[in-house]
Amino acid sequence: MNTTYETNPLIERLPKHLKQFIKPQDYDEYTPINQAVWRYVMRKNVDYLGKVAHSSYLDGLRQTGIDIESIPNMYGMNRILKEIGWAAVAVDGFIPPNAFMEFQAYNVLVIASDIRQLEHIEYTPAPDIIHEGAGHAPIIANPEYAEYLRRFGEIGCKAISSAHDYEMYEAIRLLSILKEAEDTPQAEIEAAEKHVDELQNNLGELSEMAQIRNLHWWTVEYGLIGTVDNPKIYGAGLLSSIGESAWCMTDNVKKLPYDISAANQSFDITKPQPQLYVTPDFAHLNSVLEEFANKMALRTGGLSGIQKLIKSKALGTIELSTGIQISGVFTNVIEHEGKPVYVQTTGKTALSYREKELVGHGTSYHAEGFGSPIGKLKGINLAIEDMSPRDLRAYDIYEGEQVTLEFEGDITVSGEIITGSRNLRGEIILISFKNCTVKHKDTVLFQPEWGTYDMAVGKKVISAFSGPADVNSFDMISHVPSSKTIKQKKSPEREELETLYKNVRNIREGKHAEITLKEAFAAVSANHPNDWLLSVEIAELAEKEHNSDLTDKVLNHLEKVKMSRPEVAHLIANGLDLIFDKTTA
Repeated sequence: MNTTYETNPLIERLPKHLKQFIKPQDYDEYTPINQAVWRYVMRKNVDYLGKVAHSSYLDGLRQTGIDIESIPNMYGMNRILKEIGWAAVAVDGFIPPNAFMEFQAYNVLVIASDIRQLEHIEYTPAPDIIHEGAGHAPIIANPEYAEYLRRFGEIGCKAISSAHDYEMYEAIRLLSILKEAEDTPQAEIEAAEKHVDELQNNLGELSEMAQIRNLHWWTVEYGLIGTVDNPKIYGAGLLSSIGESAWCMTDNVKKLPYDISAANQSFDITKPQPQLYVTPDFAHLNSVLEEFANKMALRTGGLSGIQKLIKSKALGTIELSTGIQISGVFTNVIEHEGKPVYVQTTGKTALSYREKELVGHGTSYHAEGFGSPIGKLKGINLAIEDMSPRDLRAYDIYEGEQVTLEFEGDITVSGEIITGSRNLRGEIILISFKNCTVKHKDTVLFQPEWGTYDMAVGKKVISAFSGPADVNSFDMISHVPSSKTIKQKKSPEREELETLYKNVRNIREGKHAEITLKEAFAAVSANHPNDWLLSVEIAELAEKEHNSDLTDKVLNHLEKVKMSRPEVAHLIANGLDLIFDKTTA
């Protein structure tokens, strides 16, 4: 068993909290039927997408080492991706949106290494290697698009989520797993669908993460490029779906010019999309991303940024104007005239500067939380951070002095100054007090018995974002998904069918086969009358060998399968079109 993954310098530099999602790609687990599914989809896609996909697609297939005949091996992909500045890792199905985007920020492509069942060959709601490997990987060979993907990840992983977002992630993950698994009771699927519908119908105000996930969906996953009247495909969801890549080109799907309004257009992952967005070029994607980023708390900070973090109930960071960063779970903010004047975290908190934890101010020291005033002193136009040494002395902000600092918004800090810390520009970013009392009007926020009081210095909050400033400050090795992907069941009948697929594959590749093509067809038609893909493969080889007698028998059998299984008739026809179009061309 292969229990390792091909390394790459980009994978080596991933932080530990991202590495926890990586799983080995056990290539031996792919069955002959899995390989046949990959080959069918890829042959059909390349044939069709050559006409409707962005020109980068076919070039990218060659550049990223995606083979039409076989499921890609992560070892080979990483060797080739390294040449274009990217890497790939295998994961188990959907991972949390912040983590998915953070991988992109490190130029690492996340690939769900499972593959869809034959029954879901056209489309699966679960991420799989066809979607990731054949959809995402080829387009990143385009440098302009690859930079958009990296930049999107860099900004997206800072988007603030809501508690609702995580519930939605778990619900969609479970639904995708149940729909892709064999023999899931319909009642279970319906219950999961109902839960997703309830969550989607009660979105409320969209969080930053919900909005940026919408942008991701309408570009990276389901994007079109060119003009509304003559678009080409570049989104991975379309590039990997033989059904939807054709459907999206019809008038049944509304085409809209791509702009920032797409951030408010939600989607249903389990159904074909009723509308798609068309970008004129890849550069336009970046301009819309920047327009959205300018509205994020990452760049606007302020009271609303803190409020978003409080609502998220998750680990986040605020940065003050001096550059000091406070990371923790924010639980309270006191406001005055629309501005934050005091902020509070609960539980483990860390202080950083420029994404590096300040010495002595990690989570073990600030284990119970952290609170600090923000803003200017009352009646003084000069903020503490802007004071010269002479100003600081004049206002008794000096080591060893007993001082009472009155901030705007009725926050007072009274105590003896122990010391102060400065940033690289010489501004004071932190002042430590002993025997300190902090109040908001008559409410005590900190009292002397609690020990040293550390006060962050900053006249305003310039940024607020998801996650810690320094990824090493917190133990984030904690991801335990509520659901795991379900492997295909094994049975004597399934094993026999797999053996037949393996023999036919060996015949095509000129390897030793235990039975002839004629014997393989006799066995599949007699014992597995519902299977259609192997008969299509046998027809391909019989035609190649000019065995007209066997070809006719297989085609007659496939006509019967079409009659008994009308839902796969178009798949059979599509497979045969590839064979006979090529042979008569």
